[in-house]
Amino acid sequence: MEATREIYWNIGHGVVIPMYLLTFAAFGILAWGFWKRLPVWRQGKPLDRFDRYDERVKRLVLTVLSQCKVARVKDGGIPHALFFWGFLTLFAGTLIVMLQADFITPLMDVNILRGEFYKAFSLVLDLAGLGAIVMLAGLSIRRFVLKPDGLETVNDDRIIHQLLFAILITGFCVEGARMAATELQQNPELARFSPVGYLFAHLFKAYTDDSIRTMHTVLWWTHFGLVLGFIAALPYTKLRHILTTSINSFFAPLDEKGTIGTLNMEDESQEQFGATKVTDLTWKDIFDADACTSCKRCQDRCPAWATEKPLSPMKVVKQVCEAAWSAPDSSLVETVTADVLWSCTTCRACQDVCPAEIEHVNKILEMRRSLSLMEGEFPGDEVRTAVSNVEVNGNPFGLAYASRGDWAEGLPVARVSEGEEADILYFAGCYASFDKRNREVARSFVKICAAAGIRVGILGKDEKCCGEPVRKLGNEYLYQMMAQENIEMMKASGAKKVVTTCPHCFNTLSRDYRDLGFELETEHYATFIHNLMESGRLSLAPEQKRFPFTYHDSCYLGRYKDIFAEPRAVLAAAGGDLREMDRSGCDSFCCGAGGGRILAEEKLGTKISEARVRMAGETGAQLLVSNCPFCLTMFEDGIKTGGFEESIKVRDLAEIVAERIENAAFPQSLR
Repeated sequence: MEATREIYWNIGHGVVIPMYLLTFAAFGILAWGFWKRLPVWRQGKPLDRFDRYDERVKRLVLTVLSQCKVARVKDGGIPHALFFWGFLTLFAGTLIVMLQADFITPLMDVNILRGEFYKAFSLVLDLAGLGAIVMLAGLSIRRFVLKPDGLETVNDDRIIHQLLFAILITGFCVEGARMAATELQQNPELARFSPVGYLFAHLFKAYTDDSIRTMHTVLWWTHFGLVLGFIAALPYTKLRHILTTSINSFFAPLDEKGTIGTLNMEDESQEQFGATKVTDLTWKDIFDADACTSCKRCQDRCPAWATEKPLSPMKVVKQVCEAAWSAPDSSLVETVTADVLWSCTTCRACQDVCPAEIEHVNKILEMRRSLSLMEGEFPGDEVRTAVSNVEVNGNPFGLAYASRGDWAEGLPVARVSEGEEADILYFAGCYASFDKRNREVARSFVKICAAAGIRVGILGKDEKCCGEPVRKLGNEYLYQMMAQENIEMMKASGAKKVVTTCPHCFNTLSRDYRDLGFELETEHYATFIHNLMESGRLSLAPEQKRFPFTYHDSCYLGRYKDIFAEPRAVLAAAGGDLREMDRSGCDSFCCGAGGGRILAEEKLGTKISEARVRMAGETGAQLLVSNCPFCLTMFEDGIKTGGFEESIKVRDLAEIVAERIENAAFPQSLR
């Protein structure tokens, strides 16, 4: 007997018209629900997220179908992705049946659901349904039994899980009733290709044919009604994230990661800078709140939350949602609170892991702009002093700008502002210029360049703070003032390329300064050194005894710039044996200095730097290597305050490389 089945068995084709009418009604209710949400989203300021349309559509399809951002999370990610794929497969199978019964057969008199294809079709759908049930059961146990800390559970969650279980179970019951009256009796060989349906069929086997048909009819309409209820409920329950989260993949930013809107500080008609109310945010910020699944992954990854700070990125998004729906004219800043806003290190861990493409960091930065530019507030008096020092002296330490280049005394460094020529312009930054510990990093970098035959130039006293810390604290005005002065000096230097040892300077010069007219090529020293080695201009002599180390991916080089492999390759060439921390690569844990926090005392909770040093110590390595002056400073502090002096030391990548240079061109006087 041919492998196929009768579609609408026992129901009859007379059900087609009412079925489609009810389906259209359910989709009408769905559309109406989202239409009612549209005015709330539109409270926000305009933002163009319909540019590069083809690229956005491609990303939407790939992100949704691959579930890549969902699956990468260890806790619940894989089960959620498998459930989605199972449910999606069942939906696709339903569409195929609909096309066959209502379009292909009536119009073309062709049956594609037959033979070997039908066997494969039945088996795939059965296994997909079983997988969906198993994964949903696992997710239910996680949520309702294990109850992970911070995972909020409301009535919506219970209703949704029950509804999904009911849809899946009744679907198999419908299949089982049909198979009990047909395939079990007429074609038992075919029944093997529906293994789950086969098991359900035995539940009906003892009943009479009339009873099975009656139960099948009731179950069919029950299953159909549950599916319609699922569709209609989407905009009115947490289920809406199925659509809003998916659509948010289309609306996600295509700009370089970390891009912040540059304010026009000369616009005298502008009465508000930053976001005080929810209506000062963009429509995408409000839409983000509807896309949030409350999965708490952002919260779990947040270094501030992990060290008992009041910041929960998930809660901030929820507060935006509540304000948009109930109090759009109220002070969002007061609702979120200043302590929450100042706790953010802008590490971007929340945004990187978010499966809904929510932009947490820029929301916080916009509210910080309101605090700084409109209220004149900062996290503490020490920050106010540092910001004032940047404005007066061009650095947060308050040291004389004339001494900015003193660290280079005795080194083969060109003063480009005095007309001396150089191969690269080294933008040292404030910490390499003034901090005693980080001066050693700057000197090591110059030694490395000298060994490779590269002449390094500096601006010296004409260089100022890049402005990144004050910008992340909300002071856009001071940032732009510093940036314009630096840009003018770098353009006047005649340099063709800028290299930095600070990821914060690197991000600022290579991305943010572009909005202000800066065009020079900019590179971080980690990739610069790696390229020197790859080209043969720099050779390292690793020690006979290789040294174990663990490497810290700084947020602004790793998550912001996706530079992970090159620093590791350089350290391996220097003789290092890497022992990775549990939180490494794109999952790296912040040092606590980002977002201007390098200028602030850590008064709330425990020290983020101590938590990171502890993670490094757990690898068994006694050497922690960083690539950032902020990280180096924070780890030196964390080692002291955490009592880790005897167990671990921290060094910069440049220091290790400088010790292991074997090039003959390396001047003996600099060893």
